[in-house]
Amino acid sequence: MARIEGVCREVSDATEYVCIVTHGPQGPHLAGHWGNYMLIDEAGETVLFPIGRFQRTEQNLRADARIQLMVASRKVQGTRSPGQGCVIEGQGEVVIAGDDLERVRQKFPWARGALVVRVTATSTQL
Repeated sequence: MARIEGVCREVSDATEYVCIVTHGPQGPHLAGHWGNYMLIDEAGETVLFPIGRFQRTEQNLRADARIQLMVASRKVQGTRSPGQGCVIEGQGEVVIAGDDLERVRQKFPWARGALVVRVTATSTQL
């Protein structure tokens, strides 16, 4: 299993917005979430998000668990200038019960479920 570490961890911790990409019958589906709602486990192997709606994302993940997250921050130095981005790839699912949901609800009690991403690869952008 891959990990979010180094510059990708720094960018993930600093990002304001996360772009979430799944694939469905009509092609790619984009959803967004606030960066401070992104919970990364200590090992950097799992990412959790609280979800309220996200019905199409949930439906897509039932058929194809592949998911990508795009994070970026100008607060992190890039290779040539201020600003760095990272793509986090993984296997995703939406859970509506269990330990992952309880971890999310500790910080976000309004969540109907948790989007769970198990990281398989990371790469830098910019």
